[in-house]
Amino acid sequence: MPYGPDVLCFLQLIRSFPLRYPLLATASAVVAGMAFLVGGQALAAPATSFTPAQRAEIVGIMRDALQNDPSILTDAIRAIREKAEEQKQDSTLAAVKAHQSELQTAPDFAIRGNPHGRITVVEFYDPRCSYCRSMMGEVDSFLSRHPDVRLVEKVVPVLGNNSVLDTRAIFAASVQGKYEAMRRALMADTTKPSMERIVELAQANGIDVKKLTADMSSPQTVALINTNLDQGRAVGLDGTPTFIFGTAAVAPGALEADQMDAFLERARKA
Repeated sequence: MPYGPDVLCFLQLIRSFPLRYPLLATASAVVAGMAFLVGGQALAAPATSFTPAQRAEIVGIMRDALQNDPSILTDAIRAIREKAEEQKQDSTLAAVKAHQSELQTAPDFAIRGNPHGRITVVEFYDPRCSYCRSMMGEVDSFLSRHPDVRLVEKVVPVLGNNSVLDTRAIFAASVQGKYEAMRRALMADTTKPSMERIVELAQANGIDVKKLTADMSSPQTVALINTNLDQGRAVGLDGTPTFIFGTAAVAPGALEADQMDAFLERARKA
């Protein structure tokens, strides 16, 4: 006899818990038994919902189970969160695969490591993000350990006006072949961000300040920023740094060396 949708949903929830919850096992048995106890009535009409009496009995069983073992609720919440995270990861990876070509494409100045590397890792970063800054040395070390990796950097100003200002300066410096110099200078700098500070850092790194200032507002700079932001939105970017290892893994946040190596290995096997 077919179960209605809420019966199936309930059974699925109950069966997702360990058998150490005997009262929940009882609830599952009751639900299954009810379908047969109603006999011809169930056969005559689609089993689309529980009767009020059935619902009351199930609620009573669930209440008793929770009172006897409150950890059931904790486990349920954990299971829901894990399932939601799994679904989010699946959705993100699907988006990564759909946009693989755009994600793995960038101007030459934003590509580090081996430009012909077998595995491409994409890094979304904000120059004002403290976690992104803390990852600079880790990323350098990662590229040294893995000469087959091609790293594509995507600067995304997501933390406000100062992020936009720094991002404009980084892209403008690229016109003079100084992308890396300005990127590192700004991300290592701890003083209050301002245009005056950008000018000082530019002068210290041999950058033509007049040209830099003009290029910060150029259509090319605006287009580069918008392209990266659009790609971030396409894959559901919700924070920086975020690393994409091939099409096998999306890893948000600051990572340890062993985590980066593990994600890379997953990408190699994909």
